[in-house]
Amino acid sequence: MKAARFHAKEDLRVEDVPEPAPGAGQVKLRNAFAGICGSDLHVYYTPEAAGLDFDHPHPVTGSTLPQILGHEFSGTVVELGEGVTDVAVGDRVAVWPIYYCGECAACRRGMVNACQRIGFHGLSSHGGGMAEFTTVEASKLHALPENVDLRMGALVEPMSVAWHAVSRSGVAEGGSALIAGAGPIGIGVWFALKARGVQKVLVSEPSADRRAIISALGATVVDPVNEDLAQAVADLTDGDGVDAAFDAAGAGPAVTSSLASLVPGGRVVVVAIHERPMEFLPTQLVMAETEIAGALAYLPEDFDAVIEAMSQGVYDTTGWVQEVPLEGVVDAIHALRGGAGAKILVRAD
Repeated sequence: MKAARFHAKEDLRVEDVPEPAPGAGQVKLRNAFAGICGSDLHVYYTPEAAGLDFDHPHPVTGSTLPQILGHEFSGTVVELGEGVTDVAVGDRVAVWPIYYCGECAACRRGMVNACQRIGFHGLSSHGGGMAEFTTVEASKLHALPENVDLRMGALVEPMSVAWHAVSRSGVAEGGSALIAGAGPIGIGVWFALKARGVQKVLVSEPSADRRAIISALGATVVDPVNEDLAQAVADLTDGDGVDAAFDAAGAGPAVTSSLASLVPGGRVVVVAIHERPMEFLPTQLVMAETEIAGALAYLPEDFDAVIEAMSQGVYDTTGWVQEVPLEGVVDAIHALRGGAGAKILVRAD
């Protein structure tokens, strides 16, 4: 079968590999779509920033390079492994891709999404979604309702990142929020806030193309470079500041401007991966009792919530989701790194 395999920094090849067979408790999927996300870009260009140690087998999965990519993906069950009884051939699914140790402090607290040895199917495992087929544990499958197609199903994973971030923010229905960054995760945060009844939302994005994309979905946007972000926040909140802000940009100024935009007692949630350190004045936190929190990945219940919201028509892919064939994955990564487009799905068939 054809698969996109990562061999080393800036070395991703589409090549022929053996077709997998499901083991006990596993299923075999015919993959449909796999998204390219910021983590894939980090792996391709700066693997050290992704926190992956490719010099040693992964401590949970035992995987080593080369690695088939694609950790946000959907597919159809085509074969069942021994002992699998609650899944049927033909089921259309999204895959919760996390591997966790079950022993570290995070796992013992139920925070398996923050496992200190965390792995992902499609980043540090035996397979991934950027291939014609893959095998995964049946327990990782989340069935898609009839009105949620496989294309939308591949977006469950990134939208769950955003959903989890909104959960971490504590913002409630009727509250207000600022989103810094209108890439796929920023768009996902906007949809998650909308689904939860948070209508007073401002999106800060320096890219004109990305402002246009999220504005077309119905968002209120501001250019933080050429417009007055502080005034826009004041206009939105009658001068109070937002209840929650989200760094979906991965840039220091996004965090500092988010902190300055908070109501007293508000919270900034950092959901983006930063490649560079940043400086800020902690007195900002002290004087208004504000907070900074991190949000990593998702839990299975985030997948369930996103799929339910998708079935209710909350999510719209118009204008921000593109498709490329498997052979176009490297060009797509280069394009995304250059700032083109928003979300690119790789057709795995």
